[in-house]
Amino acid sequence: MRRLPDGSYLSRLSGPYRAGRGYSSHTVRVVEAWITVTLDDGTVRREQWRLITSLLDHEHHPAAELVDLYHERWQVETAYFSIKASLLDGRVLRSHGIDGIDGIDGIDQEVWALLATYQALIRAASDAVAHRPDLDMDRLSFTVLLQTAADTVVTGRGITTGNVDLVGAIGAAALAHLWPARRRHRVKARSIKNSTSKYGPNAGKHPQSARHYTVHTEITFMENGLAPRSRR
Repeated sequence: MRRLPDGSYLSRLSGPYRAGRGYSSHTVRVVEAWITVTLDDGTVRREQWRLITSLLDHEHHPAAELVDLYHERWQVETAYFSIKASLLDGRVLRSHGIDGIDGIDGIDQEVWALLATYQALIRAASDAVAHRPDLDMDRLSFTVLLQTAADTVVTGRGITTGNVDLVGAIGAAALAHLWPARRRHRVKARSIKNSTSKYGPNAGKHPQSARHYTVHTEITFMENGLAPRSRR
């Protein structure tokens, strides 16, 4: 429809067909950019990127800020990593499908326990930052939360106190060991364990060890659209 000063543009998406009304349409804003990622070993990867959003006001939601915000969606992977790597410590579930108590499958019990423990630690972190509106929860270390909770259970100290404190021993330890306000980007190593994986074509494209990287975003307008990706 038209280009906006921040390099994004407005367009329309077709909605569902309705009898007597035809096809509806929705106005959207499109942000296109070149993303250049440079690993600390000098490896450079450059690729096209496109975001379609219902946030139409470019003054309140500049394109560059949307790119940074969208990048943070991958933080959900941090939760998966906390459960798989930190809580499980690299081990697999022990139940192997053996029936548990009251007809509940053993695996169900173990997964429930993992999620309950994770939720309890995150609640402790949330309570710790409740009185610190300037503090982002991203700065709290899950490893510190977990280790402090384990130490508290093992030693039997600090479990109950005379005063009720939302921060508590676990939250206090997390607040005492905050991550930097602006952490460096880090890419984790990836490997393909299944030879028939649909991600086979990506083999060798990821680093073999965790590395830091810098990212450069160039908001632009792709005159010829985005290049199609291989479906192999």
